[in-house]
Amino acid sequence: EVQIVESGGGSAQVGGSLRLSCAYSGITSDDYAIGWFRQIPGKKREGVSSIRIPDGSTYYSESVKGRFAISSDHAKNAVYLEMSSLKPEDTNTYTCAYWSAPARWAGTSWYLVAGVYDNWGQGIQVTVSS
Repeated sequence: EVQIVESGGGSAQVGGSLRLSCAYSGITSDDYAIGWFRQIPGKKREGVSSIRIPDGSTYYSESVKGRFAISSDHAKNAVYLEMSSLKPEDTNTYTCAYWSAPARWAGTSWYLVAGVYDNWGQGIQVTVSS
């Protein structure tokens, strides 16, 4: 059974930083992706960032590119999202997800599509205030 647990959320000031962690277990694939998503009110989940493991390729939405950085520790089955230059609009619940079989043909945009991910964590709150 795949289990995904997020940690590291909380509150930060505008312009500040936070680091989210995603710990996962029960992964059976040796080529997979871990993504971070947040919820847009009244819309689908927005893909924030993703990383393909063990390939290391990373993907970012335009809204966070240059401010957020995703990384992984394959040995620890963990993925991290370093969030910097935070803005009030980054306030949201961030959820980590697992894509068991990213296709070879999958372009960049697919890694930020919630529908391709198989398993999800519970989410963690990030609040950015001025």
